[in-house]
Amino acid sequence: MKKTKIILILITILIGVICIIFYKNSVKDLKIGHNKSSQEIIDYILNINSYEVQVTVDITSNKNKNKYILKQTYQSPNISTQEVIEPNNISGIKIENDGTNLKIENSKLDLKTIFENYNYLGDNSLDLYSFIEDYKQDTTANYEENDDEIIMRANSNIENIYMQTKKLYINKETYNPTKMEIKSHQQNTTIYILYNEVKVNSSK
Repeated sequence: MKKTKIILILITILIGVICIIFYKNSVKDLKIGHNKSSQEIIDYILNINSYEVQVTVDITSNKNKNKYILKQTYQSPNISTQEVIEPNNISGIKIENDGTNLKIENSKLDLKTIFENYNYLGDNSLDLYSFIEDYKQDTTANYEENDDEIIMRANSNIENIYMQTKKLYINKETYNPTKMEIKSHQQNTTIYILYNEVKVNSSK
């Protein structure tokens, strides 16, 4: 009788261990099934067809440092807008680009004032879709990754010496961009773009 109880206890323990192992493996398989691979995340980014983001842009050069908060939108194939939220003295400036025409709106400021204050911001190289096009066209484009993010690198395909090399950081859990870094040809001008709010639609 005593031996029978011991055998039953051992069998119960064995069944418990088997159940725990099976459960852990099931959870692991489920997690893997819902996570994208690094290449899938990159493909997701490269196939974005529309987005709406709010970004903080810090521009540092040898002469000065400027900070802006912008709202950027994009609709495939080439319609983009960029609106200044801060600083207040140029708040409300909106630049629309349909791939052919560039339209600047702000009835409070004349064009001279707009261009004096806007400088780098008038260039669509600050847009996410511009980085995507650079990455697709650059044969040397590459990426690396760590536990939390993927870092995509590309050279700009335009001749602006202040915006030559770019890095885009992607969160592995949300698949959304978190920040972008742009450097000049001589690495003495740096632009940091922090993605505060992101709404993205992708065909992948």
